[in-house]
Amino acid sequence: MQAEMTTFDAKKAGTVELSDAVFGLEPRADILQRMVRYQLAKRRGGTVSVKERSEINRTGHKAYKQKGTGQARHGSRRANLFRGGGRSFGPKPRSHAIDLPKKVRALALKHALSSKAKTNTLMLIDKIELKDGKTKELKSRFAKLGLGSALIIDGAEVHAAFARAARNLPRVDVLPVQGINVYDILRHDTLVLTKAALEALEARFK
Repeated sequence: MQAEMTTFDAKKAGTVELSDAVFGLEPRADILQRMVRYQLAKRRGGTVSVKERSEINRTGHKAYKQKGTGQARHGSRRANLFRGGGRSFGPKPRSHAIDLPKKVRALALKHALSSKAKTNTLMLIDKIELKDGKTKELKSRFAKLGLGSALIIDGAEVHAAFARAARNLPRVDVLPVQGINVYDILRHDTLVLTKAALEALEARFK
């Protein structure tokens, strides 16, 4: 499939041939949902922890005698029944990560790229560079390109001045091609790929 490429100054830079195996698939919501769930589960810290009965620093002396008080029979004040006692079946540190086959993860990325191509929210730019890392200049260029919420994927390394200027824009994220992922693609309105990123992606899926 053919796609137009532009310069960073919003001028035409010819057309480029996109691989149908990467950008021409019919997006499947179920595969994208599985991948987003996989990513969000994997990023969870799983560090929440509560103290159980054996971990409470409190007296273990029997509260009062067994019989004759007219009250329930109680022993240690560390029991979960009492205020300040241990908690029953509380959370402990664990991994929230779930398994997802490598082939499904690769397919999900293809479907995410295809969804952007199908909805005309994929933009191709020959290269992205700035002389000075000034956010004001970058903001004006984005206005010419019609970019608001955007994920920008560059080659193996992101231009340092451009990355510095983009840090102050709240709805713009910049990643090298190694960091491209389904969740970030879907949560931004527009996906911007440089020529270097496009070549790297098509080589990755050959």
